[in-house]
Amino acid sequence: MGRGRVELKRIENKINRQVTFAKRRNGLLKKAYELSVLCDAEVALIIFSNRGKLYEFCSSPSIMKTLERYHRCSFGALEANRPPIETQQSTYQEYLRLKTAVELLQRSQRNLLGEDLEPLSTKELEQLEHQLETSLKHVRSTKTQCMVDQLSDLQKREQVLLELNKGLRKKLDESNIAHQVPPHRLAWEAASAGQNITYNRYPVQSEGFFQPLSGGTPILQIGYNPMGSEEAHIPVHAQNVTGFIPGWML
Repeated sequence: MGRGRVELKRIENKINRQVTFAKRRNGLLKKAYELSVLCDAEVALIIFSNRGKLYEFCSSPSIMKTLERYHRCSFGALEANRPPIETQQSTYQEYLRLKTAVELLQRSQRNLLGEDLEPLSTKELEQLEHQLETSLKHVRSTKTQCMVDQLSDLQKREQVLLELNKGLRKKLDESNIAHQVPPHRLAWEAASAGQNITYNRYPVQSEGFFQPLSGGTPILQIGYNPMGSEEAHIPVHAQNVTGFIPGWML
């Protein structure tokens, strides 16, 4: 029959407990030695019996060096990350100072908004009023300066636009002059197109001023005679008249 599983609990029998302790202690020391030899590991084992007797094993020459190494690896990082007590106290004092400053600023902001004015004294209210008046003056001054700057900027932009408009108008006039057709060119183009052009340079004479030639005898009539055409006819047999009025008589 094989060995049964041992229940892990305190052995009540004192003798059996002492025997079990001795056997398992020796087995544990043997396993620690084998681990250090086979795996080239640094092993340290400390055992205290219920009577306070010490049993130890260390693969290195001194167990104290192993303990120091263990202490550096386990507690060195924690101590490095843990700030000292003085630093903690200073940080806490800084936190209290900042907390007080924040509370004062919040209360001052509420007072500026007209809230929580009951606890203030008359002097504090006067100081608050003076502060508000000063702030209002600064705000108005800044607003006025801002409006003046905007007005100056708009005036400069207006001047630039006027100059630009003037330049565009000048270019437009030059373009119109360059594309304008001369009057004599219009006349020649109209004549070539077969259009009738009426020249009104001289005023139109009345029909009574000139009388057409009739009967083969040239007759010259000057002026207008309402009495009759027979009295106004003057024979001009001696003159060389061809039916047209000379230019010097016009």
